[in-house]
Amino acid sequence: MHRQDIWDEEAAENYDTPGTGMFAPDVLEPAVDRLTGLAGGGRALEFAIGTGRVAVPLCERGIAVAGIELSGPMIARLRAKADEATIPVVQGDMATAIVPGRFSLVYLVFNTLSNLLTQAEQVACFRNAARHLAPGGRFVIELWVPELRKLPPGQQAVVWQADDGYIGLDTYDLLRQQVVSHHFRFDAGKQARLFRSPHRYIWPAELDLMAQLAGFELEGRHADWTRSEFTAESRSHISVYRLPETPAGSATG
Repeated sequence: MHRQDIWDEEAAENYDTPGTGMFAPDVLEPAVDRLTGLAGGGRALEFAIGTGRVAVPLCERGIAVAGIELSGPMIARLRAKADEATIPVVQGDMATAIVPGRFSLVYLVFNTLSNLLTQAEQVACFRNAARHLAPGGRFVIELWVPELRKLPPGQQAVVWQADDGYIGLDTYDLLRQQVVSHHFRFDAGKQARLFRSPHRYIWPAELDLMAQLAGFELEGRHADWTRSEFTAESRSHISVYRLPETPAGSATG
């Protein structure tokens, strides 16, 4: 299945959960606070802007935000919140699509880099971020840490959430560094609704090498948006990469 087929009308409709889940204030506000500071008053570009979960409140903070988004239905839901003049969006692949101008911040949140299913596409995404940034600009990535330590020998699946009416689990293909996330939602009846999405998981060390190939340096890594320490037990990370102030190959003096 192609990525644009996964993020269809139904997925877009179910994505927004105002006030709960990833839209809960304690989840969203720290991300918006940190990104506002990292933008430094400059323009921001969101790869995979979706329905505007982060872009809309960031824009409300006075940051000029633009976006790239593959899914037409996602863009349509964003347009119900902000028009093209307020948050311009280019429809296309975040690894290749171009937005006019230069930015001080490019960001990619909520594990979305893993939606690119090959290493080559993920490297291209880093290079596309660098292409859009002014010297000294930052590329911020929010990404989960693969939970392979939870996999006993011979087992391929990890349950990462089990609540009333919801079970989330991941199945791993260790040889190809692939994972499929399964989201089961159900009520008291016999039937459950299933949504699946494929991903390519990335270790932080591999991520740093991708950044280096695109000309970035790691500025900092934390376990969450409030800058908690990143440790071997952290389940996710916020990684901030920065381009040099002086473009490679230029002379100073």
